[in-house]
Amino acid sequence: MANDNLHDLRAFVAVARERSFTQAAAKLSVSQSALSHTIRGLEERLGIRLLTRTTRSVSPTVAGERLFQNLGPRFEEIEAELTALGELRQQPAGTIRITATDYVANTILWPKLQKLLRDYPEIKVEIAIEYGLIDIVAERYDAGVRSGDQVAKDMIAVRIGPDGRMAVVGTPPYFTRRPAPRTPRELTEHNCINLRLPTRGGLYAWEFEKGKRKLNAHVEGQLIFNDTYQMLNASLAGFGLAYVPQDLAQPYIARNRLKRVLDDWCPPFSGPHLYYPSRRQITPAFALVVEALRYCGQQKRRRELNCPQDY
Repeated sequence: MANDNLHDLRAFVAVARERSFTQAAAKLSVSQSALSHTIRGLEERLGIRLLTRTTRSVSPTVAGERLFQNLGPRFEEIEAELTALGELRQQPAGTIRITATDYVANTILWPKLQKLLRDYPEIKVEIAIEYGLIDIVAERYDAGVRSGDQVAKDMIAVRIGPDGRMAVVGTPPYFTRRPAPRTPRELTEHNCINLRLPTRGGLYAWEFEKGKRKLNAHVEGQLIFNDTYQMLNASLAGFGLAYVPQDLAQPYIARNRLKRVLDDWCPPFSGPHLYYPSRRQITPAFALVVEALRYCGQQKRRRELNCPQDY
């Protein structure tokens, strides 16, 4: 009976997580009808409804949500522990899921992970491009990347890059048609390229700071993207001003293909940090990924962290 309960509870967690019998059945490699029968049997034994079913959706009841919130992390911990035990007798292996912006993925994650993946072919890495501040536990990511001041206190954070700055840029021909803005408020007179934040549903407000003054500018323009590189490309094509990481725009600024404005309104910001739950079971594969990404920008810092010289 105990084994049956564990099997049925695992099935319930899968449905509650996926919000779909079809998707949960596929992950568990069982038929949809068999999974539905399992859930009905569990509800009958417990004497309480765990899921609300409609023709289009499945969602936990109050009791189901409570059970899911308590069971979900425990099943993940058990699976992680079994994976870790298996890795004690073989090469580090497993899939590591990381969510990050396209800029971080291209400039930090991919360059640093290439050597690791060549050395450890059994390690798989999935990188999902996200701009919103998503719940990595609920979305089943192993780790996420945010600037240091955005990491929640209950997370472990590991710096993976230096502090940065943003830059407002446009092409020299663009500024022959419109005068360069001297303050963020003058951006209302310009064609600005917007960034859509999918998980929030809105447009990113450009963030500025000068001394004690802070200002969020809601800009307007012809183009909206959810990708930093497309914003930069649109600006290079003369379609307006873009607000992008400074080091991404710097090669074009140096060649006079882009001109920077509002420089004194763009202060430094905390660099990117890889973060993950403090209660997470650290597998050998995950530990290797963390060390490969760890940032050691100075010799003193390198000695403190005992980082390899080529990191």
